[in-house]
Amino acid sequence: MGRFYDALDGGPLRLELRSIDGRSFALLRPIAYAATGYAEPFVVPAHLETFRTDMASVPWVFTWLVPRSGRFLPAAVLHDALVVPGAYLGPSIPRPEADRLFRVAMADLGTGRIRSWLMWAAVTMATMWDTGRPRWYWRGAVIGLIGVVTVLGILATLDLFDVWNHLPWMGRRSLGAELVGGAVGAVVVPAVLALSWGRFAPAGIITGVALAFLVHVTLAIAAIYTLYWLLERAVSGRQVRRGPPFAR
Repeated sequence: MGRFYDALDGGPLRLELRSIDGRSFALLRPIAYAATGYAEPFVVPAHLETFRTDMASVPWVFTWLVPRSGRFLPAAVLHDALVVPGAYLGPSIPRPEADRLFRVAMADLGTGRIRSWLMWAAVTMATMWDTGRPRWYWRGAVIGLIGVVTVLGILATLDLFDVWNHLPWMGRRSLGAELVGGAVGAVVVPAVLALSWGRFAPAGIITGVALAFLVHVTLAIAAIYTLYWLLERAVSGRQVRRGPPFAR
């Protein structure tokens, strides 16, 4: 089991951050993480002008499920450093290993397993998008899985309400049978599509299955937030685009 600790005195972890613009933060006190299997710790120095953290990089539409801050925050700061050249001291590791350490570190902090694996799958998608080779293939695999699962999720909902009854695993059956068929499809279809993710397939399965079950909630929240944003823009004007007046 790994552990976080204060890099200055070796005592309990003290995570001190300074807001830059309300969205990115600078580290004011160095933190260290001793990971199982590594002789040297990973240390994130403070006051590095080249390093900023946005805490957990969670799209706003999913923050109802995974907040941007919480028990896992030190692991998120560590991961942000591990994927930026020159932002940490310690063993040199490839980005997929940095993603794995993120998941392990979250568990070390007491983060729930489901949340840890969901967040690991999210950063793995970012790794595929930015560093996968050939890039066009990995980006296509990400877009393909998310797109197909989203469309099938919408069609499954229409099938459930007998608006469109052509999905082979649902069709014109009783409500109970359609619910069971929909649940099976929400697992099997993403698992098959995730095979296109190659060595990242476990992350693809988690992403696809989670999206299949949550697509309806996510779309509803996106619609509500869009309505709110339009109303806020109409009432407050263009000033809503400005960031908070934090000192730089």
